[in-house]
Amino acid sequence: MQKNISDFKTGENIQGFYVISNIAVKKSRTGSDYLSATLSDQSGSVGLKAWDYSGELSADDNGSIVKVRGIVEEYKEKPQLLAARYGGSTNIRLLREDDDISDLDILPTAPINLKESYQYILKSISEINDPDYKRLCEEMLKRHAKDFIKIPAGQFVHHDFIGGLLMHSSNMLKIAEFLAELYSDFINKDLLMAATLLHDFSKIREFELSSAGLVARYSTEGMLLGHLYLGAHEVAILSEELGIDREKSMLLEHLILSHHGEPEHGAAVRPQTAEAELLSMIDLIDSRMEICRSALLDTAPQSFSDKIFGLDFRKIYRHEFDLTSEE
Repeated sequence: MQKNISDFKTGENIQGFYVISNIAVKKSRTGSDYLSATLSDQSGSVGLKAWDYSGELSADDNGSIVKVRGIVEEYKEKPQLLAARYGGSTNIRLLREDDDISDLDILPTAPINLKESYQYILKSISEINDPDYKRLCEEMLKRHAKDFIKIPAGQFVHHDFIGGLLMHSSNMLKIAEFLAELYSDFINKDLLMAATLLHDFSKIREFELSSAGLVARYSTEGMLLGHLYLGAHEVAILSEELGIDREKSMLLEHLILSHHGEPEHGAAVRPQTAEAELLSMIDLIDSRMEICRSALLDTAPQSFSDKIFGLDFRKIYRHEFDLTSEE
């Protein structure tokens, strides 16, 4: 019976199917190759090591499902799976066509009701009063809904699971709706809501997915152009097709191009409207809260997480305060 990663105990022998990512083949001190990677399922993630590695896996297999056999050991006070060796080869391989995994919950998936979140997005579009921004959102969703619902929002940093982009977008729309009302005397709510929905749409083109539906790598246009430019460009082309006023389109393009805030964080330009500044903050809030949520899942109570890349290598403390407890 397959065991969830969250239930791994030191010394246990493990055999099962898991998603592999962060694949790197490195040199040991003795000069031999070893495999370093991360395994994950719906319950969590764990580091993987395979010494004297000579197998088939490479970085091109990120986001794929593998079958692995090994023993759980402790490394820096964290569990790690050490792949076993048998007959001179490492017990880790890619999923095959004859492997039956139909009854297994392997793929990391957004911890939300995807249908309800999608319905919320449709409701948000229906409440946009500006007819041009509403048409743009409706047409973009019509063209990309199938991919938008399933695609992760990232490869490693945040929302890197099935439905991640849908979760990230719906979370941000809820924040944007609240803040647009709070600052209603100077914020154009329709512009902000449209940009919030569309800001990451072109991650659909930026990423190439594995057979499991997770991000395997960046596409060529994703590497050369990035989703900010791709998104703004598609909005510009579609606006022209729909006969939308150029300034309206330009404002929306600006929000997409600037939503990373600063050039060192990937923004094409810095925010230069109130709505653009607000969108960059909303994006930062939701991405960082997901980074915290994910880190805390793998952290024992009353201890610190590992250093987190997406939080400038800070550690996050998991306290035992229960928000649901009653006084």
